[in-house]
Amino acid sequence: MKRLGVLSLAVLAIVLISGSALAQIQSTGGDNTVYFVTYYSNNVAGAPDGTLRFINDGSGSEPVQPETAGSSSSLISLAANIYVFDDSQELIACGACWVSADGILSEDVKTELTNNPLTGRVPARGVIKVISGNTGDPTAPGFVAGLRGWATHIQRATATSGAYVTTEAPVSDANINDGEAYQLTHLCYYAGLLGSGQGTITCTPEDHDF
Repeated sequence: MKRLGVLSLAVLAIVLISGSALAQIQSTGGDNTVYFVTYYSNNVAGAPDGTLRFINDGSGSEPVQPETAGSSSSLISLAANIYVFDDSQELIACGACWVSADGILSEDVKTELTNNPLTGRVPARGVIKVISGNTGDPTAPGFVAGLRGWATHIQRATATSGAYVTTEAPVSDANINDGEAYQLTHLCYYAGLLGSGQGTITCTPEDHDF
């Protein structure tokens, strides 16, 4: 009986610890990812436009202090720092677009993300990377979680037909290390320095969302 009692206490302790850990995870909730990746495809004449959309979920807002309980938190805007690549690993454009708390940003792949390529050639397909930050400067974006994104992808209906279909999916959460952060910010810096106006994206005003 003693051994059974000790075992029961051990099991109870494990359950309590597990329950406490689960409660902590549940109370924290959410996702602190600041880095996202997706792709664009069939970026050609005659095909529909792809779209990149991000919302600011408000989680980057300043918390309410205990002494000011009852007042609202300070809602802050976040910047979607966007880095557009072709399918040969070349950065073709970058920039930062602000998204207000609970706001939405919609970017057209053809007319806003790839229409002013650094290389002078509009790619048919490539990669889009986004950092959620608070500076509005894609060369030094800051890293603040709170953006959530989706992208539409243009697919050929068949290998031989000229018809297209559009699919939509969340952008993929990704891990960013120092090397990747250094590369993105420095490539964007030199694109701005050497591009003479080329290699920039255009931001859709929030109240002109499409």
